[in-house]
Amino acid sequence: MTKDLGRINGKTQLIGLLATPIGHSLSPTMHNLAFKKLGLNYAYLAFEVGNEQLEDVVTGMRALGVRGFNVSMPNKMKIIPYLDQLADSAKFSGAVNTVVNDNGTLTGHSTDGMGYVRNLKEHGVDIAGKKMTLIGSGGAATPIAIQSALEGLAEISIFARNDAFFEKAVENVRIINEDMKDSNCKANVYPLEDQETLRAEIASSDILANGTGVGMKPFEGLSVIEDVSMLRPDLIVSDVVYNPVKSKLLEQAEEAGCKTINGLGMMVWQGAMAFELWTGKEMPVAYINEQMFE
Repeated sequence: MTKDLGRINGKTQLIGLLATPIGHSLSPTMHNLAFKKLGLNYAYLAFEVGNEQLEDVVTGMRALGVRGFNVSMPNKMKIIPYLDQLADSAKFSGAVNTVVNDNGTLTGHSTDGMGYVRNLKEHGVDIAGKKMTLIGSGGAATPIAIQSALEGLAEISIFARNDAFFEKAVENVRIINEDMKDSNCKANVYPLEDQETLRAEIASSDILANGTGVGMKPFEGLSVIEDVSMLRPDLIVSDVVYNPVKSKLLEQAEEAGCKTINGLGMMVWQGAMAFELWTGKEMPVAYINEQMFE
């Protein structure tokens, strides 16, 4: 009789997640379920890492020979100087959410934007020809803006707080309007503090997207929308937040009669794309959804 000695052994390859806060993350469960389902000898662990520890941790990951790792808030842009090269997805968006280690060479990728657009499609929303109001300009919002423009969005209005990060919003708009002219997407930028302009842009938009961490721990119970009268029944409201499953923004949107889409699908699809980069195999997405979310 053969004993079940467990899946971890001397040949197990490590994959990780670098983020803070990290306790809410579903990525370890998702990836480890997929590894087990496909019989792959990998293990995925979460590491509480902020900007201050990031350089040392990346050096350690390289030295340990880990196969790769995910990067989440607040490290998606800060990690770039510590990598050897960037795929076009990361270069264009200026943010990294997936790192692949090929014999000591660390390559940064961005699968967030593709995951976001795929999530909308899974909910019956085609962004081609539509207008979006996007809140945020950070490591999640930037890939959403770039990929949405590439996928045929007609117009995007980006709102960001008028602080040190506002320049990133300005740069994202410049990239879409100048470097990505072939996409034919018109991009605008406004300070989030300008609530009247926010109201006007939402009123003329098909989609409102929250690309910030507002709504998840430690900001649960908060929303990027202060006045719910900005929301209307024919508006599609999406959120990158997936824990809690229903953020304050989505609660507000449901009460207003909007179609709502949380960040679970984005998390799964961006993860599926990262999974394939590390393993060369397709993630069993239907199985993951069945095991985790049904």
